[in-house]
Order: sequence, then C-alpha cells, then structure tokens
Amino acid sequence: MLRSLLATTVVLSLAGGTAEAARCGGDFNSFVASMTAEAQGAGVSAGVTSAAFSGITQDGAVLAFDRRQRYTFNKSFEQYVSTRVGPGRINGGKALLQRHAALLSRIEQQFGVPRYILVAIWGLESDFGKGDIGKLPVIRTLATLAHDCRRTDLFQGELLAALKIVQRGDLPLRDLIGAYAGEIGQTQFLPSSYIKYGVDFDGDGHVDLRHSVPDVLASTANLLHTNGFKMGQPYGEGTANFEAMREWNRAVVYRKTIGYFADRLAGQ
Repeated sequence: MLRSLLATTVVLSLAGGTAEAARCGGDFNSFVASMTAEAQGAGVSAGVTSAAFSGITQDGAVLAFDRRQRYTFNKSFEQYVSTRVGPGRINGGKALLQRHAALLSRIEQQFGVPRYILVAIWGLESDFGKGDIGKLPVIRTLATLAHDCRRTDLFQGELLAALKIVQRGDLPLRDLIGAYAGEIGQTQFLPSSYIKYGVDFDGDGHVDLRHSVPDVLASTANLLHTNGFKMGQPYGEGTANFEAMREWNRAVVYRKTIGYFADRLAGQ
C-alpha cells in the first residue's frame, strides 16, 4: 500500500503531540540522535530507542530503490494485470477463500468489506503471505529515507510509528522486517497505517501483520471500511468504492487490478 501513503507528508502524532522534524541531511549520527530525542519526547522508551538505533547505518540500496520506484505503474491495465493475475494465483485465492470461510464471514459482518476484495489484495501484495514481504530492517530503512531530504517529514513520521509498533508490543524489534519503504506484513502496511488501522482480530493482545492471518485480513478490511468502502456496492472505476480504495493505492491501474482479481475469485 506504499503508493497511496507516499503522497502524504504529514509527520505522525504520537502520545498526543506532533513531533517537530529533525534536520535532514548532514551527519547521519547527529540525525539519529535528533530522532532519538524526538521519539522519547513522543513517549517511546529509552530502551526501545537504544535497541532500535544501536549501530545503525544508512542503506544505499534503499535510496537507489526509492529513486526508481516512481515508474512502477507506467504500464497499461492490460499489461499490468497480465503479470499479476493468472490461473495459479486465482486458484490459490479460491482455495484460501474456502480455508478461511468462517474468518472471512466474521470480517465481512464486522467491517462490511467483501472477502473477494480482501483476498485479492492479499494475493497482490504478498502472494497470500507466501511471497516476498521484505527482508530489510524497518528502522534502518526508514532512518535512511528520513535522513534523505526529499521526503523527510513523511519518513520521520513513519520512523516514529515503527518505533511505536515496538513500544506497544505488537512486534519485537527482531521481527520488524519489511520492504524498501518500510512496508510491513502480508498486505504491506506502512507503519503509520499499522498504528492507525491495525486490528487484533485473533485476540492475542497484539496486532501482528506478519504472522496472523486474522489480523492481516481484518486490518485490511478496517482500512477500507474506515475510508468509506460499502458492502454490496460496485467497486469498478468511477464508483464510490473505487474511490475508497484510493487510500490503499492511488494508482488507477492497481485498483482496477484489485477489482479484476476480486471478480475472478467470485467466479465472474
């Protein structure tokens, strides 16, 4: 869900206050020291910041990827969907619809988002959790992007949110692993969305978007529901539900692909 949220440049508020941006660029260690003070001022413990930032360095590969990723959606819908939705993925999604039928019914009842949309997003983002959900330390990734001056406010907010995920016990630091912009879990939530929309649907006291299928699917449904998605209404281009999916991804071609995949899963 990176493409939607990277257009936002608001620093996340934590503990009731809005953090003032640390100065980007310059000495990386000085920047990290400023972020440490910011995080602690926002309620993150010294123990968490110390562990998170210990020995941290910049990641040049992350910066290189960030400069390339803007061209992801230059393909036509026909070109894009042909690479993302094939018979294998459709059949895999249908099998998971059966396996998780009871869970998906509960989620539909609570959040009003159809199971086909949720499973389509799950498949596109991580091949239903079996694909690549990222291998990079999220704190290092986000510190690197926050230090870079192109979108420092955005990524300083994401870095603070990632620290809060650890602070509130959702994921231990060793499990805070993600993709090239800090996206986490089976449907690739940026940390600010993890905090805002995450749901502990399996009732274990933690929002775990890496390992818990109930949490993954319910949190995805919560995001769409909160942004106006309505059960039983069409979701094709030009509809209110299509617009509600903009919070997931601003790219029209991606939202059309979600709808196409959902229709295939529903047997249409």
